Amino acid sequence: MIGREAFGLARLATIEKLHARAAAVLASDDRKESRVIVQDLLKIAHQNPQLARARASLESHTDEIIDGADMIRLAERELMSPLDAEARRLVSSAAQKVSIVTAVSPRAAIDVLFVFVAALRLIRQLAFLYGGRPGALGMIRLLRHVIAHLAITGGMAASDSLVQQMLGHGIAAKLSQRLGEGVLNGLLTARLGLAAIDVTRPLPFAALPPPKLSDLATDLLRKKDGDE
Repeated sequence: MIGREAFGLARLATIEKLHARAAAVLASDDRKESRVIVQDLLKIAHQNPQLARARASLESHTDEIIDGADMIRLAERELMSPLDAEARRLVSSAAQKVSIVTAVSPRAAIDVLFVFVAALRLIRQLAFLYGGRPGALGMIRLLRHVIAHLAITGGMAASDSLVQQMLGHGIAAKLSQRLGEGVLNGLLTARLGLAAIDVTRPLPFAALPPPKLSDLATDLLRKKDGDE
């Protein structure tokens, strides 16, 4: 158990350092350091069979003369694209489940418990997706980082203002109070998922656009309309 926890914490630390090192290379254009980062990324990606083709494509370019920042962007396009698509699916799915359950549950205590469990499960899924292997201590560390990220970016306030804006454009008339609360809970879960992506992703968003809360909100409201 101690070994698993130590390994999980070490892997999370490695991913955090990779993220910071990649951000530094994007600013400094350090060609040598970019190749070291790519090799470290390939070691992590080697454990994911879904990235076999992406690894081969990236490895074929590592010996070419490419600027440091361009190499990081290339690695992001090759290795992160399929993972980002799956991460978006996970976040959207979790948000929809939270929205539906909290809209129909009879007690607020059930809402709080389900949202908390769904959030922990989502953070863990995203960490595993991007190469992390968090144990219990690793999950505590990740949760702290995600909450800190939300505090810095003002994510909760952004979610609240977004749902008010969207519900204010005629959608409120179609939703009951409970359904509206479910939508809000789903959006808050989605925003937490986006923060978890930023924390668990080994590369910063540079070549690829980050997922947007507005897109997930559209999916969530479309799901609600379909349910009605």
